Amino acid sequence: MMRSAAALCAAAFTFGAAPLFAQNYPAKPIRLLLPFAGGTDVVGRLIALKLSPALGQQVVPDPRLGAGGNIAHDAVAKAAPDGYTLLMAAPPVVINPNLNPKSGFDPVRDFTAVALLGSIPNVLVVHPSVPAKTLRELLQIAKSQPGKLTYGSGGVGSVNQLAAELMKSLTKTNILHVPYKSATVGLVGAMSGEVDIVIVASSSVVPYAKENRVRPLAVLDVKRVASLPQVPTTAEAGLPQLVAVNWYMLLAPAATPRAIVERLNAESVKAMSHADTRERLAAMGGEPATATPEQAAEFLRSEYERWGRVIRDGGIRSE
Repeated sequence: MMRSAAALCAAAFTFGAAPLFAQNYPAKPIRLLLPFAGGTDVVGRLIALKLSPALGQQVVPDPRLGAGGNIAHDAVAKAAPDGYTLLMAAPPVVINPNLNPKSGFDPVRDFTAVALLGSIPNVLVVHPSVPAKTLRELLQIAKSQPGKLTYGSGGVGSVNQLAAELMKSLTKTNILHVPYKSATVGLVGAMSGEVDIVIVASSSVVPYAKENRVRPLAVLDVKRVASLPQVPTTAEAGLPQLVAVNWYMLLAPAATPRAIVERLNAESVKAMSHADTRERLAAMGGEPATATPEQAAEFLRSEYERWGRVIRDGGIRSE
């Protein structure tokens, strides 16, 4: 009986301490690990700037580049679940473990979804010499001349490669893959005519589309991009399943106290709703997102499963 009473006291202390700990959160600066440059870095620094005054403690952007983002991913997955180490996540956090089971982390099991922050859609563009003026016409060329068209990407397992492979799977077409060191270099390849097609973030496309150096055919999202209003979505082009956006999500280590997650989620939703935040994202061709931790977790799981199917069906392997 004495042992049982001691156990009950210990349990009561444990459950009572968690809310108290969360109530005093944060009591010191918070590190926000940034696994990539580009949009991930921009959105990460933007949310850090907004969260710092809201939380009363500095949220410090901490770039941890390398290994396809896995240096940052692994560091946060193994960090103490106390709310002081967070991850600015993007699609590679769900792609990498599917591409290489030895990545060392599971995006669903090892993280707590805090907040979905926003997204920037991808756009399919072609070199001006490609005769297609629409996505439908491009696919007709691909079907009539298998293996003739080429597409560039940021490398094996990149979002732009997987988006192209998803398109090939949906349309039963044969388009040759030409991997580059980055999506930016792949876009240069499309502008120079080294490849016919590339799928890249809308923020990268706009200036070159205006100069007619590439021709945008479709936005890989459910609605059009304000900066490219004349470009239809893939749904409008007859391929509603072809959706590939660059999303950004705040993640914490698994088992982070619920009260801390809710606090971070509430402040993140406020931050992404500010007019200047919306304007900054709009300038990149993106828009903010608002979601509960549960909705963010479900989105993370669905993206993990969706890209996993694309990788398995396409027989894609990391190099």
